[in-house]
Amino acid sequence: MKRKRIVEDIMEFKIWFNEKVNIVNEYLNKIIIEKDNPQKIIYEAMNYSLLSGGKRLRPVLLIGAYELFGDDIYKALPFACSMEMIHTYSLIHDDLPAMDNDDYRRGKLSNHKKFGEANAILAGDALLNKAFETGIEAAINLNSKNALTVLKIIAESSGTEGMIGGQVADMEGEFNISSIEDLKYMYSLKTGAIIKSSIKAGAILAGASQDEIKALETYAEKIGIAFQIEDDILDVVSTREKLGKAIGSDTANNKTTYLSFKSMEEAKEDVEKFTLEAIESLSIFGDKSKYLIQLAKYLTGREN
Repeated sequence: MKRKRIVEDIMEFKIWFNEKVNIVNEYLNKIIIEKDNPQKIIYEAMNYSLLSGGKRLRPVLLIGAYELFGDDIYKALPFACSMEMIHTYSLIHDDLPAMDNDDYRRGKLSNHKKFGEANAILAGDALLNKAFETGIEAAINLNSKNALTVLKIIAESSGTEGMIGGQVADMEGEFNISSIEDLKYMYSLKTGAIIKSSIKAGAILAGASQDEIKALETYAEKIGIAFQIEDDILDVVSTREKLGKAIGSDTANNKTTYLSFKSMEEAKEDVEKFTLEAIESLSIFGDKSKYLIQLAKYLTGREN
């Protein structure tokens, strides 16, 4: 009976998750209109990466947090898609020869291999601009102080004290990361900051209390570190077909990862530990948080 309930919960979650992904994809498909003008290649380059698939984790997290307190997710949708555009721009830049030098992303040629390095840089820049253009327009339409707060949180989490700072720490890691605490700090910025701001943004938009926001921040911090450890594991044990990019790139680029400090078995145990801690942080929400609970389990049991 218990096993049947577990299977039913997973199936219900998959329906919920796919529904949110479809809503996000429908919105993203309409954001960048390709025009026949001298700069037309930039629209193509932006859509090439933005519409190439992906888990849509960040927008789904934002919507999932919003749903705990609000019922009209379309108010949150522009901000959710802003997060996906910021994430996509970061991937385009991350793949560049000056950074990770990856030729493939999501089973396709990386943006710079398809359009050249200059256009890839500009496509990333344009996606960042479009993200804030989209968010600002939504905030104006909502005429809400909470919406302005959310824009500030998104900007901070993608800047020098967030994702960009984490990328710098990652590139400098070969020389500066000497302990697992240093590594966790880098992960908290590069991966965790955007995950955390997605969750926090959804909660604030829906009018959550400070205690509720704090609980969700803890959830986000825990799944952020678990997600990144799982990434480090997959870079070793997965395949190019499943990941959509070359495996072993961390080793090839002499990057410090979780497996530089812990064994594979210990890393897997830590993924489970952080996932359980994330789930425990949602206890104040009761059954309302069931999809976020399943989402935490999904992220750390994935193959790509």
